[in-house]
Amino acid sequence: MTDLVPIRRALLSVSDKSGLEPLAAALVARGVELVSTGGTAAALRALGHHVLDVAALTGSPEMMDGRVKTLHPRVHGGLLALRDDPAHVAAMQTHGIGAIDLAVINLYPFAATVAKGSPRADIIENIDIGGPAMVRSSAKNHEYVAILTSPDQYGDVIAALDAHDGATPLSLRRQLAAAAFAHTAAYDAAVASWFAFADQGEQFPAVLPIALTRKETLRYGENPHQQAALYVPQTGARGLAAATQLQGKELSYNNLNDADGALDLIAEWRDSGPACAIIKHANPCGVATGTTLAEAYGKAFDCDPVSAFGGIIAVNQPLDGPTAEAITQIFTEVVIAPGADDAARAVFATKKNLRLLIADLPDPRRPGLMLRPISGGMLVQSRDNGAVGRDAVQVVTRRAPTEAEWADLLFAWTVARHVKSNAIVYAHGGATAGIGAGQMSRLDSTRIAARKAIDAAETAGWPQPRTIGSCVASDAFFPFPDGLIAAADAGATAIIQPGGSIRDKDVIAAADERGLAMVFTGMRHFRH
Repeated sequence: MTDLVPIRRALLSVSDKSGLEPLAAALVARGVELVSTGGTAAALRALGHHVLDVAALTGSPEMMDGRVKTLHPRVHGGLLALRDDPAHVAAMQTHGIGAIDLAVINLYPFAATVAKGSPRADIIENIDIGGPAMVRSSAKNHEYVAILTSPDQYGDVIAALDAHDGATPLSLRRQLAAAAFAHTAAYDAAVASWFAFADQGEQFPAVLPIALTRKETLRYGENPHQQAALYVPQTGARGLAAATQLQGKELSYNNLNDADGALDLIAEWRDSGPACAIIKHANPCGVATGTTLAEAYGKAFDCDPVSAFGGIIAVNQPLDGPTAEAITQIFTEVVIAPGADDAARAVFATKKNLRLLIADLPDPRRPGLMLRPISGGMLVQSRDNGAVGRDAVQVVTRRAPTEAEWADLLFAWTVARHVKSNAIVYAHGGATAGIGAGQMSRLDSTRIAARKAIDAAETAGWPQPRTIGSCVASDAFFPFPDGLIAAADAGATAIIQPGGSIRDKDVIAAADERGLAMVFTGMRHFRH
C-alpha cells in the first residue's frame, strides 16, 4: 500500500455538472486521461477536452437506453484491482484492464424527481444502478482510488494534486471513501423510503430507512458536557430547521428544541387572527389571541410573567414595532415569526444576543413519524395531529357550555395538546390563565396551574385570578373527581377532557353538583 497515488486516469460520470470545468482543467493540465459517459463526455468535449468514451474502453456499446454501460470488468476491474497484488496485476494484463485512479461520480437525481411529483415510471428510471456500483467499488479500493461524490470535494482534490505533484494522499482517499459510502447509503435509503411509504403505503415498514445530512454542529447539547448537531432530511430542511436567523447568538440545542415546540404550537393559529405563545423548557407558559400581536403577547405574558423570563416567543403573523418593543422589555432567548417589518427589526437590533428567526408556520395537521431512542432500540409512532371540533365532542353534564365557554374550551384543548403530561390548562377570554405541566398527579397539575394564576394576579395587581370564570382542559381523563373539584374551587365553570375513566359517572356527578358544563372529546393527548 502506498500513501501517494498518482492520478493518471480518471473516470467521470456525473448528473450534477457544477464544478466540472475547473476539475477537468486541473486534471488535463497534469496529463490525466479522461474517461467518461454520455452527457458528461459531451460536457467535457464542449470544454475542449479529449475524452475516451466508456464504450471505447469496454468494447461494448451503451444499451437499453443507457441502463447498461459501466457494468463491465474493464470499469470495475480498473477500480477494484489491488495494484500490489501480483495476481490482480496479471489479471489486468491478461484482460486488457487499465487502472482507474480517480472516479468522479454523482447519481441520478432520485430525490429531486420524487419531490417534483414525477410519474412512477420517471421515478423508477431515476434509480441509479451503475453509479452506486462504481462509487462502492472505488470506495472499497480507496487504498488506490480516490472517489469524489460531490462538487464540494473538487477543491480539496485539486489542492492535493497541487501539493503532491499530481497524487492523492491516503488520508484524503480514506476521507473520500467514508463520504462515498454515506452517499450511497443515503441514496439507497431515499429509494427504500419511497418504495415503503409512497409506493407501498406502509406506515411501519419492516426496515425503517433513515438518512439525514448534518446541517451544523451545535455548541453543546442539553448540558455543556454533551455534544450535539442538527441534521436535516436529504430532501432539504423544512420548518424550524429551514428558519432564517436574522440576528443573535448561535442557536443551542435547547433553543432549537424549545423553538420547535413554540413553532408547532403557534401553527395551530396560522390561519387565524393574531396569536402568541411563550415557551419555557418545552412547555407553554402563556398562550393568547388578541386583536393585535402586541395585545396577544401581553395576554400570554400575563399568564406567567416569572416563567416568561428567558423564554421562547412565537407569533403567527409578521412582527411589528409595538410588539417588538413589548417583547424586549424582558430578557428573551428566541423570537420566531413568519416575518418582521423594518420597525420590529430595528427594535430587536438593539438586543444583539436575542435570536430572531423567520420561519414558515407548518401545517398542524401534517402527518409524519415521531422517533424516540430507548436503550437498545427506537420507539416510532405516528405524529399526534389529532384535533376535535365542537361538533365532535359530547356534552355529558346537565348544563351545556355557553358560547363564550365553547370558545375557551376549544382554545384550552388546543393548548393542552402541546403541554407535557399530566397537562391542565385554564383559559379565559382567549388566553391561558394557568398551566400545569409534567406532574405525576393530575390533581397536582390542576393545583399548580391555579396557584400560578393567583401569583400572576398578585403580580399584576388584579382583584382576582383569571381562573375565576375560566374553562379547563385536561389532556387525559380525570381518574377521580378530585381534580375537577380543585378546578371548580379555582373558579372554573366548564371542563373539556377525553373521558373514558371507570369513574366517569362520579366525575360527571361532581360537575353537575357544582353547576359546571363538561364535554368529552374521546381523544387523549399525552405528551411525554
